[in-house]
Amino acid sequence: MEVRAKKALGQHFLTDQSIAKAIVDALDTSGRQTPADTLEIGPGMGVLTRYLLEREDVSLRLVEIDSESVEYLMTHFQGLQGRLMEADFLKMDLGTIFPGKFLVIGNFPYNISSQIFFRILDHKDSIPEVVCMIQKEVAERIAEKPGTKTYGILSVLLQAWYDIEYLFTVGSGAFAPPPKVQSAVIRLRRNSRTDLGCDPALFKEIVKMSFNQRRKTLRNSLRQLCTRHPEVDVADKVFDLRPERLSVEDFIELTRRFSGTEASGQEL
Repeated sequence: MEVRAKKALGQHFLTDQSIAKAIVDALDTSGRQTPADTLEIGPGMGVLTRYLLEREDVSLRLVEIDSESVEYLMTHFQGLQGRLMEADFLKMDLGTIFPGKFLVIGNFPYNISSQIFFRILDHKDSIPEVVCMIQKEVAERIAEKPGTKTYGILSVLLQAWYDIEYLFTVGSGAFAPPPKVQSAVIRLRRNSRTDLGCDPALFKEIVKMSFNQRRKTLRNSLRQLCTRHPEVDVADKVFDLRPERLSVEDFIELTRRFSGTEASGQEL
């Protein structure tokens, strides 16, 4: 029995065993006294699962939305009873399943990878590390620094809470069926930030508004927000910039201006 790759689920099954092992080896559990609770998202036919089950430092659970893949996994891997959940990761009650901290690993479906990252951000204080394979273009965007056309919404929101490492590129020949794009493996490690020092919802709103019209200056892309906050001095030089020029810290400081908590004496 083999699982048919379903276009609607964005399935491209990794077949290169050396790459699968390298992905699993990138999961860092050093410094832990007990096996790390770990969630594999979208195991498919278990190319990563095989190596994860070999690691004594990992306490593995899996979530798979495709019933055909679930049947395959239960048939070909011993010990998955009670560990494998047939569910949609985007709708799971993660706090009930993992009351403590847990790691995340997986070959993320390309069509929902951004949604997965937004869900991870919702649980950032419970997820100290993520190792995943995603579309190369998205990986570059997430890991990018300010000042480039690639830098965007996910770059800022994820880098506010995680240190991002671009580990390696994976060609399309490593998959069945081969995707039309290249892939890449990245690792996210939770940084030491515990608080943004500004309204987090407003921070997210400003980042999204800015990049949704990224070719415009902030004065134009944030026009509606500026109208709601007439106390903000839109003549300031920062509003002459386009969003890709601002670092995470710059966006935090900009948010403080709109929430009335600007730190005195600081400039963007």
